[in-house]
Amino acid sequence: MKESPVLMPQAPWLAQKIHSRSELHYGWWIVVTTMALMFVSVGVGYYGLAIFMKQFEDSFEWSSTLVGLATGSYFSIAGLTGLLVGPQIDRHGPRWFMTGGVAMLGLGIMSLGAISRPWHLFLVYSIMAAGFGATAAVSVNNILGRWFLTRRARAMSITATGVSLGGVVLSPLTTWLISSHSLALAGLLLGIVVLFVGLPIASGVLVWRPEDLGTSRDFGQPLKIANKNLSDSVQYRVWTRAQALRQPSFWYILLAFLFVLTAQTGYMIHQFSFLADRFGDLRSASLTMSLAAAGSIVARLIVGRFADYIDKRLFTAVLFAVQATAVLGITFTKDNFLTWVLVLVIGLTIGNVYMMQTLLIAETFGVVSLATVQGAITVAVQMAAGFGPFLVGWAKESTGEYTVPFLVTSLMTYIAAVVVCFARPVVVNCGDDR
Repeated sequence: MKESPVLMPQAPWLAQKIHSRSELHYGWWIVVTTMALMFVSVGVGYYGLAIFMKQFEDSFEWSSTLVGLATGSYFSIAGLTGLLVGPQIDRHGPRWFMTGGVAMLGLGIMSLGAISRPWHLFLVYSIMAAGFGATAAVSVNNILGRWFLTRRARAMSITATGVSLGGVVLSPLTTWLISSHSLALAGLLLGIVVLFVGLPIASGVLVWRPEDLGTSRDFGQPLKIANKNLSDSVQYRVWTRAQALRQPSFWYILLAFLFVLTAQTGYMIHQFSFLADRFGDLRSASLTMSLAAAGSIVARLIVGRFADYIDKRLFTAVLFAVQATAVLGITFTKDNFLTWVLVLVIGLTIGNVYMMQTLLIAETFGVVSLATVQGAITVAVQMAAGFGPFLVGWAKESTGEYTVPFLVTSLMTYIAAVVVCFARPVVVNCGDDR
């Protein structure tokens, strides 16, 4: 087995001070601060997109297709950013990539009020997307993967709670700021929040690896789990992008999440407009989205308690099937109460879909090259998923309603449930460096 060709960064001064004075294991600081970072970055940079979409359509009378295309470019650029920075993160750590990403995301959000033409929208979204891609999934998961092994699912479930809290808190706040004041004020205040919360965490608190502080992983209390995929030979094997591409499991994971996240993103970005039309007002739609986000908090924390012990492929397949069925149900029901219930069920699945993607990649390819492999998968998935909103918007404008596009997203999610079952662990012969 080859040693990972990495440099040895020093822990930030602030992190060293916290570690020396705190009685808590520093793993808890990693979990809590990454949760806060995900709260602001994903809360605005993901959940906010659906609300911005509605505002641009109503204010400028831009079509769903146009705004959906801009949203598609957003996810594509975020994915490309992950692909480019992934190998560098594996070698140098994510600290400065995250710091720059937070700055770009915050400044981009502050520029939303200056948008008045379509090319402005694409420019601002490009800046935000590059920041989002450097700040969120690839970087955060690289840190968590190195700090946690047998408690990885639990740690990721707590961190991912920040994503859901962003939906619960920031979605209605964004809606209120825009409806009661303006998009310019909303963007300015939300951008300031992103910078105020994100910059100190990214540059001063987060530490790439436990050994950089001379401490242990798994909160200092590793679990005894009989899982050969958590062995050092798997977790610390170095993968190049070309080596990973030759593994069938790479393609099964990629295809499964390409299908499910294209469908999920297409649905989620249009969910606000769909619910606003069904309920007849923006506040009810916003509250319903917050309900879904709240459901995802509960679901993540519950799944995080047992996911380290279970077959992650089969659980992911069940998760996909439940989501597809719920979207199918919400498409045909006309009952408002049942709509709330089904939105909650969808929320229960959404957060865990992202978490299970990372857990599957980490168990299959290990942690040393996690950013490299996840970046390669993410770029394909994000580029495809990014055009989910565009395709749903186009189908909605062509048919006059959401029935056909939501049927298609349900079918894609059912297909993903089948494909992910084939993503078996990689079997590597001893001493095979390829």
